[in-house]
Amino acid sequence: MNERDFADLAVGHALNALSEADERAYQEALAGNPQWDHHVRGAVDTVAALSASIEPVEPPSAVRASLLARISELPQESAEPRDARTSAEEEDFAAAGIAPAAIVREPVALRSSARTGWGTKRWFALAASFAAVLVLGFGAVTVSQFFAPPAAVVALQQIEDAPDAQSASATMADGTVATAHWSPSTGQSVLVADGMPELADGTTYELWFVRGETPIAAGIFQPDADGKATAVLQGEMQVGDVIAVTIEPAGGSPDGTPSTDPVVAVATA
Repeated sequence: MNERDFADLAVGHALNALSEADERAYQEALAGNPQWDHHVRGAVDTVAALSASIEPVEPPSAVRASLLARISELPQESAEPRDARTSAEEEDFAAAGIAPAAIVREPVALRSSARTGWGTKRWFALAASFAAVLVLGFGAVTVSQFFAPPAAVVALQQIEDAPDAQSASATMADGTVATAHWSPSTGQSVLVADGMPELADGTTYELWFVRGETPIAAGIFQPDADGKATAVLQGEMQVGDVIAVTIEPAGGSPDGTPSTDPVVAVATA
């Protein structure tokens, strides 16, 4: 099993949607490749985030009526009549006694050399199931949003998987730790923080590459309700840059330069 197949199984495991064979293959692959556990954490975090961020909605009463109507239209199978036996045949069976039943055991594959069945058809069925759930109660979320992780999460994963991945951290005045992740080979950099203070209305956090004495705008971001943020820096970082964050008016600094002192600055050299 390759890492991409394992990543697919990790999503199915997080959704509790694997068959027994797939679950067994997943556990064996994880035991043999513990370095793949970041796929497990990512899948679990994504499912948990979706579950926590969406309020359930009571489905309309018409949905139940429509489903029952559709069920009533399905052809119903009638019970097949029991084969008639003559009294003589029954007597013969009684005389012969009870014949031992042959036990048939299907072989179980303990290890899969290719994909373990979590393929296109399974994904299509799972997506269809989610589509039904979304129609009934989660109208604000689309299937594509569920299966497509945010760009910042994808970038962070690519950085962490790169052989030249690096990181550095700095602590904000309130104790919040911000960590910059970057990789020269991918040309990407991401800032991750947990517990950033909530901003006043009309303001936003802005990222900067500070190159020598020159600040270079690298995008804006807003933490979630818990103060967590994973933000991609726009542009390519250079060796020795400092990654800084300032508080700016909504939309970012109007003149392209910081209007406040940095709330955090992460040295990358």
